[in-house]
Amino acid sequence: MPLSPPRRYLTLASPAAAEIEAKRSRFVCDLSPAASEDEARAFVEQVRSGSRDARHHCTAFVLGPDGATQRSNDDGEPSGTAGAPMLDVLRGRGLTDVVAVVTRWFGGTLLGTGGLIRAYGDAVAAAVDEATILTMELREGLTVSVAAADGPRVENALRGHDGCVVTDTEWSATGLLLRVSVVPGHQDAVAGVVAALTSGAATVAPGAPTWTECAV
Repeated sequence: MPLSPPRRYLTLASPAAAEIEAKRSRFVCDLSPAASEDEARAFVEQVRSGSRDARHHCTAFVLGPDGATQRSNDDGEPSGTAGAPMLDVLRGRGLTDVVAVVTRWFGGTLLGTGGLIRAYGDAVAAAVDEATILTMELREGLTVSVAAADGPRVENALRGHDGCVVTDTEWSATGLLLRVSVVPGHQDAVAGVVAALTSGAATVAPGAPTWTECAV
């Protein structure tokens, strides 16, 4: 039986970074949100271009609400000692739509396989600790069409309504179109608020489901 798609996932609000040291080798982890593989690879190249004097730029990323796309790269470190432990940290923290780059400057002392695994994992964990984490929730979509005179009042009411987020507004000569994301099961309550404010003159129709930031 196929698994149901996730309705929530964790990601980053913005880029974050941290640095650790192990036997005089420096490990700097840069993290960033990434909505696609192209965005992830562009961030990797951005970090690489800013520190080309470093010996290694090891990477890991997880993409998609279900974390289905996962990639890692050891960038010259012994196989399995860099990208894999980095990926393990991202997965262990439940993060997706995120890319990590750990840049290493060699300090002159070999760390060994175990030392490298710990250092690369610890660098990513330190950066995640510095990051602001967002919870994204899949919500139902509604489109609300109201006359121009009712538009501001309806918009203000929906922005203040629990479990409802106005994601887009579009004014025209005839009125206001609002695109709204709603916690599943709250659609009728939102439609009732709109009807009460417009004496039933507004139109409320289903819209596309959207991923929306929500409070935990």
